Amino acid sequence: MPYVLLLHGHTGSGPSHWQSWLAGQLAETGCVVDIPQLSEPDHPKLDVWLAELRHHLRAAPDTEERILLAHSCGATLWLHHAARLVDEERHPLRFDRVLLVSPPGPRWHHPDVHGFHPTPLDAAGVRRAAGWTQLVIGDDDDACSVDEAVEMAAALKVDLDVIPGGAHLNTDAGYGLWPAARGWVTDRHTRMIMNR
Repeated sequence: MPYVLLLHGHTGSGPSHWQSWLAGQLAETGCVVDIPQLSEPDHPKLDVWLAELRHHLRAAPDTEERILLAHSCGATLWLHHAARLVDEERHPLRFDRVLLVSPPGPRWHHPDVHGFHPTPLDAAGVRRAAGWTQLVIGDDDDACSVDEAVEMAAALKVDLDVIPGGAHLNTDAGYGLWPAARGWVTDRHTRMIMNR
């Protein structure tokens, strides 16, 4: 069974968020699921979150497959981790697949989010960090335009799915249940589509 790590973004992922729903769905199938609460989600600090991420990555079981789904600032966190990953750390921290959901674009800023921008777009680092990485955004996300997402995906040399009307792919956008995310855990070729 795979190990699945779910990283929340700024303000966290509450019980109605698709990450909470997905954690329950996967646990029912016997997957080992980790959905950590990172420190001070309303006022995230990059260095603190990076240390906590590294702790969870080192503690991840050496299972058949290790999968990560990160939302919003959690996706930015992963890109910072990938850019800082050195070869001697690669094996214990490397994941098989990563889905970066709604990473904020370069023009997004929030006064309570510290150190996350600019986002490093290190294609080699992303390849060191995971065997497969994919982006997905909504085409009307206030935090990241489609043009910004296209540029990000091109710089990282990864696939991009754009969901019409998906906004920030969070609870406010209606993403409490998201069957496509569940399908992607099983098969990375699953198209990331609307939840309805």
